[in-house]
Amino acid sequence: MCTTCGCSDDAGVRLTDLGRPGPTPRDHSHDHPHGHGHTHSEPDTRTVALEVDLLAKNDDLAALNRQWLADRHVIALNLMSSPGSGKTTLLTRTIRDLGDELPCAVLEGDQETLLDAERIGATGAPVVQINTGAGCHLDADMVAAGLSTLAPEPGSLLFVENVGNLVCPALFDLGEAGRVVIMSVTEGADKPLKYPHMFRTADLMLVNKIDLLPHVDFDVAACIAYARRANPAVEVLEISATRGDGLDDWCGWLRRRAGH
Repeated sequence: MCTTCGCSDDAGVRLTDLGRPGPTPRDHSHDHPHGHGHTHSEPDTRTVALEVDLLAKNDDLAALNRQWLADRHVIALNLMSSPGSGKTTLLTRTIRDLGDELPCAVLEGDQETLLDAERIGATGAPVVQINTGAGCHLDADMVAAGLSTLAPEPGSLLFVENVGNLVCPALFDLGEAGRVVIMSVTEGADKPLKYPHMFRTADLMLVNKIDLLPHVDFDVAACIAYARRANPAVEVLEISATRGDGLDDWCGWLRRRAGH
């Protein structure tokens, strides 16, 4: 049991390369110790020390991921949100819009199923599914194994679609170059107040599904103000992944991050 967030260990973690049949073994070429990094212990006075050790070990692995990606000029972005915010819809649209000028690849995180990875794969982009079992987030070791299997093309843009959760993913550095948190207008505008750490660590907040604004009670201005209360520097874009609103600005942001 993870002492930081309470999720299970990595015994149930599975990687699936959609270009190959069946789950992929979690072997990879990173020069760092293997293991999820979750510390197993009965609750006692050492809990805080164990949590610090867990996150420190993850940070060490994330630094190796970051160097691995930098050596290959791959820009990795960690996409985080509640379930149902529209991450996968946004990704499929983005890959189709950008794919001809900027190679894209995806590490897809979910507790179970290949459903989202299959949707990504239909765009033609390379994708590896990471199923976390009972785990509520991706960590740096899972991403390291996924990178070994995915082998993103040098100079490409790598999207890491994290498990839908506004709490634990914010705690775990994956080695990414940037963090994007996606809000949808079908959620409460007060989410940045309730989950401030997620928004505090984000480079960009996307307010998605704005095509539904006439039909929901959602205060966009208040949501943005709450996000900037947590993180004054966070950039904000209002988009509709289905209708296309704001996607030119989103793709422009991606091009700048990728140096295009």
